[in-house]
Amino acid sequence: MTATTDFQGIPTTTLADLLGRDQVMDIGIRPLWDPAPRVAGPAFTVSCPPGDNLMLHAAIYRAEPGSVVVVQSGDPDYALAGGNVCAVARRRGIAGFVADGLIRDLSEVREMGFPVFARGVIPIPGGKSVVRPLNQRVRCGGVPVDAGDVVVADEEGVVVVPGARREEVLTAARAKLAKEAAESLDAWEEAHRARIDKILAEQGFEG
Repeated sequence: MTATTDFQGIPTTTLADLLGRDQVMDIGIRPLWDPAPRVAGPAFTVSCPPGDNLMLHAAIYRAEPGSVVVVQSGDPDYALAGGNVCAVARRRGIAGFVADGLIRDLSEVREMGFPVFARGVIPIPGGKSVVRPLNQRVRCGGVPVDAGDVVVADEEGVVVVPGARREEVLTAARAKLAKEAAESLDAWEEAHRARIDKILAEQGFEG
């Protein structure tokens, strides 16, 4: 079986080409510090209601090392996590957070090098009172995510590879990268120009 760590060497651009728009999170989910390392791992999914972050704080003690914790929240007013939560997650081997929400203590998170892809930062923390199941389907950045799906995030964005397709997608991605590496820029330009000119001609463009 394909290990999710095998996706560490696959850019999100390659995966997006193979999987299409539906598996790519929206542009609001961005790395919160640069240069962003690529993160790849199985999703550990969390749902938090507006104003509450209890289940993310619970998740850092339950997610397996190498997991990417994916959070559905959408809350623009309260932080889901701060420096200590990220530090504990890092120490426990969690690969990173992908959150449809906000964090705080960004300078601490950046200094420790813990990857966080989210909508931004805010200094006020959420409360801790609402219990929800972990590892249920969530929606993050507009994309449905199930526990065990492969999440790959880098400076280009975040792509979700359905768990049932990971071997197929990894094989196709490796083949695509190998083909691109073997092709010179001259050969690419020649093929590209021919394709563009053909489309233009079919559309009646003259010039």
